[in-house]
Amino acid sequence: MNTINRTEIEKFSKIADEWWDMEGKFKPLHKFNPLRIKYIKEKIMNHFRINLKSLPLRNIELLDIGCGGGLLTEPMSRLGASVTGIDASKKNIDVAKYHAKKSNLKIKYLCSSPEKVYFNKKFDVVLNMEIVEHVNNLDLFLKKSSLLLKKNGLMFVATINRTLKSYIFAIVGAEYILQWLPIGTHDWNKFVQPKELIKLGDKNKLDLIKVDGVNFDLLNSKWFISSDKKVNYISYFKKT
Repeated sequence: MNTINRTEIEKFSKIADEWWDMEGKFKPLHKFNPLRIKYIKEKIMNHFRINLKSLPLRNIELLDIGCGGGLLTEPMSRLGASVTGIDASKKNIDVAKYHAKKSNLKIKYLCSSPEKVYFNKKFDVVLNMEIVEHVNNLDLFLKKSSLLLKKNGLMFVATINRTLKSYIFAIVGAEYILQWLPIGTHDWNKFVQPKELIKLGDKNKLDLIKVDGVNFDLLNSKWFISSDKKVNYISYFKKT
């Protein structure tokens, strides 16, 4: 059994050259990045009681699953974390390696998935950001991700809720009307409701700490944390 959805891998491999183009097909992620970097940093610092002002994550071992071209791995590295990124697309990993080298960052990248990768250590933090709606067998994916996490470690999951509002905004709006994303980027049937994610978390020794909604302010063109979880949301869990 594995979690790799070949159709999804091929879809993202085809546009991998655009990962670092801020006006390209990954423009929505570039706009989303400042919010998720701030969110992850603050939650890690609070959870592990970190008070460092310079390189605040320098004692943190972090794994970014489904890292793509490195849009989140690189900022985490710049904050001081020891970062490993894995992705099932070789083309994504090649792009990530090239950009990290060009940016003079020491990040370990591997072409793999959580059920296939082997490490001789576990991580303080595991990121599953904008990935769970693109995998096969979410239960297995979370189980194997959880096994890579230290006890009391944090797992972050950002994804899209399966609601009528998400169909209207995330698919019809974002893909067809605003054309923020290539048509076919998302499959509404693979979106994950928070209650489903929490249930799978409980099953795999992941205790929910919080779920926050994430919304887009069209007038100011930026993302913000909200109580509305009907479209995008971000959650984080503690390994028991």
